[in-house]
Amino acid sequence: MATYSEQLQRLWTLYEEDGEPTPATAHDVAVWAIRKRLWHPRPSDLADQCAEELSRAFREEYITDAKGRRVRAKHAARVTKDGKQFSFWADIRTAPRPHMELAFRQRRNQIVGDCRQLKRDVDSYNDANPKLPQIPMLYDFTDDLSEAG
Repeated sequence: MATYSEQLQRLWTLYEEDGEPTPATAHDVAVWAIRKRLWHPRPSDLADQCAEELSRAFREEYITDAKGRRVRAKHAARVTKDGKQFSFWADIRTAPRPHMELAFRQRRNQIVGDCRQLKRDVDSYNDANPKLPQIPMLYDFTDDLSEAG
């Protein structure tokens, strides 16, 4: 029995066999597959899509605090329960402190991870181009944060 991912991958072959133009976007293949009734949303797909759209909307919601600062209203904290990972959302105005501590710590770790990857990318580029001036990268954000206010 093919996995769901393998079933989706097979749609590409069927798309090509049907004489559809390539290169194609995933959206092109999706429209074709739906039109041909080769794919339909499972109830879990709809819930997953809705959850993803909700998460995106939550991340984009900002409020102005009492001091006039524009801050994110909703914050997610990832928690593992029974071996499965969940993101729990809370509003900064009503969230319990432990939730906000975890959410802030996790966001900081994401930033550190992004900086670590940026350093690898810059170092790799500089190493691969030794005849060009090296691209410097500063990872101390003190001045950036003080300028941002």
